[in-house]
Amino acid sequence: MRAQLETALLRLWYGPQRPPLSLRLLARLFALTVRLRRLAYRHLWPPAPLAVPVVVVGNLTVGGSGKTPVVLALAEHLTRAGARPGIVLRGYGGRRRVPVHRVRPDDDPGVVGDEALLLVRRSGVPVVVAPARRVGAEALIEAGCSVVLSDDGLQHYALPRTLELAVIDGTRGLGNGYCLPAGPLREPAARLAEVDAVIVNGEGEPPPVGAVPVHSLRLIAGDAINLRTGERRALAAFADRQVHALAGIGHPERFFAMLRAHGLRPLVHALPDHYAYEPASLDLVPPLPVLMTEKDAVKCAAFAPADCWYVPVTAQLPAALLAQLDARLAGARMPGSRT
Repeated sequence: MRAQLETALLRLWYGPQRPPLSLRLLARLFALTVRLRRLAYRHLWPPAPLAVPVVVVGNLTVGGSGKTPVVLALAEHLTRAGARPGIVLRGYGGRRRVPVHRVRPDDDPGVVGDEALLLVRRSGVPVVVAPARRVGAEALIEAGCSVVLSDDGLQHYALPRTLELAVIDGTRGLGNGYCLPAGPLREPAARLAEVDAVIVNGEGEPPPVGAVPVHSLRLIAGDAINLRTGERRALAAFADRQVHALAGIGHPERFFAMLRAHGLRPLVHALPDHYAYEPASLDLVPPLPVLMTEKDAVKCAAFAPADCWYVPVTAQLPAALLAQLDARLAGARMPGSRT
C-alpha cells in the first residue's frame, strides 16, 4: 500500500498534469503556514546561538536529493582542515525512545535509522540522532565537536545556523513547483533565494535563486563491496551482465542510472525510501548478483546472500563551495548566530 501511494504521489508531483484544485488549495495553506512559522522563529522566537558554528545541509523537496554524501564530504574536508566536526540528524525510520542518542557503528539500523548508521560508519566522527536538533547539537558540543553538521535540518528553525546549503536533484528539480500535498515542496521555492548556496546534484538547471551561488555536485561510484565478506570488486567486473538492483531511497532511478552508466544491465527493484528489508526481500529470481545502495546495505548485512553487494558513492564537492564554507566559518564572529 505504501509503495502504491508513493508511486501515485511521485507521478503527480513530477508529472505534467496539474494537481487537482483541492490539493492546490491545501498547498497554499501549507505554504502560508510554513512562511508564518519561519517568520515567527526569525522575529518572535529566534534561537539562541550555540558555542560552535552550525552548517545545515537540507533540501526543499520530500525524499532524497544527495544530502548524505554532501554531509560526508563536508565532514571529511573539515577533519582534514583540523576541525572536529559532528553530525546531528533526526534518524528517520529509527525507533529510539530517548531525546538524543550517540550512534555507534554496531547499532541496530531499526533503532537509530539507516542514514545515521551509514554516517557514523563512513565518517568516523561523532553522530547523534535527536528529534530536536538543538538538543543533539548541544550533545555534540559537550562531546568536544568544534563544528556541527545538520543533515536535513533546513526546516528545523529551532537550530541556529551559520551556513545553509540546499541540495537539489538536478534531474527532478522541484517537480511541479507546488508545496505539499499538491507537490513535493516542504517550503516555497522562493526559500532558495535565502540560503547561502545551492548544490545541484547531477545534470539540470536550478530554479531562480537570485544572487545565491550555485554549485554542481558529482557523485562518484566506488567499488562494489560484498555484504558478507567485505570483498571489493570493480563495477567493471559486472559490466554487460544482468544484475538485480535494489534501491530503497528517495530517488531510486539515480542508482539504477549509475549502474547503467557503468555498463551493467540491472533488473530494477525500486522500493520505498527507508524500506524495512527482510530476508525474503533478497530472495530474487532469476539467481543473479544483487547490487544495492549503501543505505540499503546497512539493513541487509545480517541476512544477505553470498552474491550480494553494495555500491558506495562519494560526493565530489567543487573547490568554490569548500572555499565559501571555510571563509564563512573563519569569519563567524558569533558561531551559530544566523537564523
